[in-house]
Amino acid sequence: MTPDLSLELAARAAGHRIIAGVDEVGRGPLAGPVTAAAVILDAADIPPGLNDSKKLTARRREALALEITARAEVAIVHVGIEEIDQLNILRASHLAMERALAELRPAPDLALIDGNLLPRALPCSGRAVVRGDATCLSIAAASIVAKVARDRLMVDLAQQHPGYGWERNAGYPTKEHHLALRDLGVTPHHRRSFAPVRNILYQGVSSSP
Repeated sequence: MTPDLSLELAARAAGHRIIAGVDEVGRGPLAGPVTAAAVILDAADIPPGLNDSKKLTARRREALALEITARAEVAIVHVGIEEIDQLNILRASHLAMERALAELRPAPDLALIDGNLLPRALPCSGRAVVRGDATCLSIAAASIVAKVARDRLMVDLAQQHPGYGWERNAGYPTKEHHLALRDLGVTPHHRRSFAPVRNILYQGVSSSP
């Protein structure tokens, strides 16, 4: 299965003029933000090879992200750990989507959103699309742009906080990351509401004199 423009064309036939695809990345990591991208593709200028970001190599994603940004309208939003810990990760990811859509110009009148839930404060009409990054080109484009943006940010953070392997694991809970949490401790970029991080913090409190 490869993504196509079927949903976008159906939406246009139903009267929608400006259609954005939306996806997020970073709900599972122990560190770093959750990132959302919203993309309005030009149906006459689709980058060749556009596909679900999970099916692409890192190098191909990087190249496609540049092409998408050059050929389409793109907005990218990071929601940081403060709001993740305050709201919970699902609501924070939805907030990132809402903010990305709100930044798009021209403003879309329909958002095609990856997943089975719609954020509750969308600035336009929305449709949830299960496995949208695998079926819908606009969502696939958003998935690529969001992942590349977040991966770059995590590489930058890895230089500030070496030892956690964020340049390789992007903050996800790999064995390397768990061991570094145990040995190096919690950084300001870790999500304190996530159990592995919270447990380390509680152990530090319980072991103090």
